[in-house]
Amino acid sequence: MPSAFLKVIGGARQGLNVPLRAGEPLIIGRKRGDLLLDDALVSSTHAQILPRDDSWVIQDLGSTNGTLVDGRLVREAILRPGAEISIGNTRMVLFIDLADSQVELASKPGSSSAQLEIAWLLDEELVELQGSPDRTRTPADVIDQDLRLPPGMNAVVEVVAGQDAGKVYRFTRGNVTIGRRMGEVPLSDLEVSRRHSVLEVFGREMIFLRDLGSTNGTYHNGRRIGVSRLRNGDTIGVGRTVLKLQIAV
Repeated sequence: MPSAFLKVIGGARQGLNVPLRAGEPLIIGRKRGDLLLDDALVSSTHAQILPRDDSWVIQDLGSTNGTLVDGRLVREAILRPGAEISIGNTRMVLFIDLADSQVELASKPGSSSAQLEIAWLLDEELVELQGSPDRTRTPADVIDQDLRLPPGMNAVVEVVAGQDAGKVYRFTRGNVTIGRRMGEVPLSDLEVSRRHSVLEVFGREMIFLRDLGSTNGTYHNGRRIGVSRLRNGDTIGVGRTVLKLQIAV
């Protein structure tokens, strides 16, 4: 079962990472449990998260004020990667890792998984991007080039959780680097690598997120990735920071 953890993105314990362990429920409460929240709105024993098959399930334990998943009051719910859990004043997001071998494979630009995910754009975009139909170039060669932002493209990433919450970064070029105090998205988060990840924009429906060998990994909608295709409204997790991609219609 892939390893997973909760990232606390709101409340008194913001920034805390809480690992989930296969075979062991995680109890959340004000007085009893594995994750204690000093909040009058949290019941003594409020909820638990436990593994079931290859998924994680949250169960409310008869709390007074209830448990919300993605804004919905639940008694029991299967948690998708990136699900937001609200208990009292605390908000948490579920992050799920790939297996180590999968992460290593996906992180290699020449790997089959990376090629499968982006090779489809070569036939359509290679001539326009490179100026000649040189089919000997690899996907990594293409996406490492300086890219111009496609005409009429209006996109931003907003920091929705973390030290820089509220900041908005507008795309001015096709390569948008996320890093610690550098790049087009310079973050203050000390858990973000100097060159952490990059967004590569080939078109409105062709936006890719690529990890740049970061220390703590890059997450797309709560799932750790090497390379992944993004859509409007998707979230990006780096360090203790969560960003949201927004593309204007």
